[in-house]
Amino acid sequence: MKPFAKFDRGAPLNKALMTIFPAARTAFAFGFFINLLLFVSPLYMLQIYDRVIPSRNSTTLIGLTVIALYLIAIYAALEMLRGRIMSRASVAFDKSVGRKVFTALHRSQLAQPGVDRGQTLRDVDTLRDLVAGPGLTAIADARWTPLFIGVCFMMHPWFGVLGIVAACLLVGLTLLSEMRTTASLRAANQASARASAYAEAGLRNGEALQAMNMLAPIRAGWARFHDDALQHGIAAGEKGGQIAAATKFVRLALQTAILGFGAYLAIQREISPGTMIAASIIIGRMLAPVEVIIGHWKHFTNARGAYRRLSGLLDAYGAEPARVALPRPQGRLELEQVAIAPPGGRQIVLQGVTFTLEAGESLGVVGPSSAGKSCLARVLCGVWSPVAGALRLDGAELKHWDPEALGDHIGYLPQDVELFAGSVAQNIARFRPDADDAAIIEIARLAGCHDMIQRLPEGYNTQIGEGGAALSGGQRQRIGLARAFFGMPALVVLDEPNANLDAEGEASLLAAMRRFRNAGTTIVVITHRPSMLAGVDKVLVLAEGRPRLFGERDEVLAKITPTLPAIAA
Repeated sequence: MKPFAKFDRGAPLNKALMTIFPAARTAFAFGFFINLLLFVSPLYMLQIYDRVIPSRNSTTLIGLTVIALYLIAIYAALEMLRGRIMSRASVAFDKSVGRKVFTALHRSQLAQPGVDRGQTLRDVDTLRDLVAGPGLTAIADARWTPLFIGVCFMMHPWFGVLGIVAACLLVGLTLLSEMRTTASLRAANQASARASAYAEAGLRNGEALQAMNMLAPIRAGWARFHDDALQHGIAAGEKGGQIAAATKFVRLALQTAILGFGAYLAIQREISPGTMIAASIIIGRMLAPVEVIIGHWKHFTNARGAYRRLSGLLDAYGAEPARVALPRPQGRLELEQVAIAPPGGRQIVLQGVTFTLEAGESLGVVGPSSAGKSCLARVLCGVWSPVAGALRLDGAELKHWDPEALGDHIGYLPQDVELFAGSVAQNIARFRPDADDAAIIEIARLAGCHDMIQRLPEGYNTQIGEGGAALSGGQRQRIGLARAFFGMPALVVLDEPNANLDAEGEASLLAAMRRFRNAGTTIVVITHRPSMLAGVDKVLVLAEGRPRLFGERDEVLAKITPTLPAIAA
């Protein structure tokens, strides 16, 4: 097996792994005494066969048994303590790295949207389980194999030779298993991940599958990936099974050979019968960690893959650099020759955007489909970064802000409103545990959705389900609007905020925009409906990836009124 990597103490994942080192050192120190106490059983058998049975002394038998049981109890206590130490070390590792991985996963999803990373959080579980499981302690116990071999040599040189041969054969079979099954296991895991992603995407659109009789072809597509995973899994299982059978044969054959050869030596009076039994037990104990390692080899292989994936993720999207805390912005927004391309893409979708909004002003952005309106919204919120030009909030470029601090001063209502499992109040308050109930209700009133929320079964305590499944599209949009305005942010960007609203909802939206604009909030509205432009101060017209017009609302509308339906299409 190739090593995980050159251990760089400064790497984010390695820093987290170093949190388990103190516990691991303690557990490994326990391992010395645990392995020393493993000699209790063979020494007990040696004394029974060589002293107690020939002498028929029951007092000696009782004394030896009491001593052996006492030492075995110590062994069991040390094993329990070692397991508890490693279990707690695994929890400490998870706490050290879990939140960092979640944040890095979020940042990577923004940089490369659409990439399936469902395995990533499971990778943390894989490494944690490796730390807490028996595989790692078996590796530690394997370090004491020379001690057992040395004792075997003391009993008889041939016992030492047999111990070395047994260890080498088992290690060789392990390496052979690694070489024969790695490719098949990797292919099986990849095919299984593809099948899971395909099934999840299909079932997420269950209504369309049912309504348009698409279940059968989608199911067939999943079955192709699933069958591919099964075939690779069967191939890996068969190869691994052959090696496992060979390992068991070698293990039992060696145990038999040791007893048979020991009996021969006892017949030749080179060793005593007790030595024969003791040597068999000692070699069995010596090989036990190797057998555990072989049994958990798949876990080691999975952990190696998890380590590589997590290292790459944290190295690329780890902690943000420390930034100076900037004062709360007033809302002055400046764009200077901004060019935009989707993350990971090279094609510029919008360029040459230049405008300025003073604090409290509002802007309506219109244009045909694919003009770059939603892309501009994402850049204004800091979700995407411009590939050229400058974007400033109160004179400071957005990249100078700490992303989490900036989020407190920005509100965003995306085109596809995503709510999260929890109560209506939690969603409005952005799930902040210290949110004040009065502030939540006040924002809902200002956003014009308080009465609508009161009509829900449990009011603000209504559990909306995953993705807001318990709400209609219009209800989700109005709650998302209140969330965007929560905390009175300096800048609010609304992407098609009236897409699911009726006339009453749209009137409430315009009234809410007016209230927040009067309170000093800068508002940018992306819209296809000309009626929404009644609530803005300025208008920006985009077409073919470039700004075409910008200015005061009435001036721009006078110029584009004849073509407004085409622009809004």
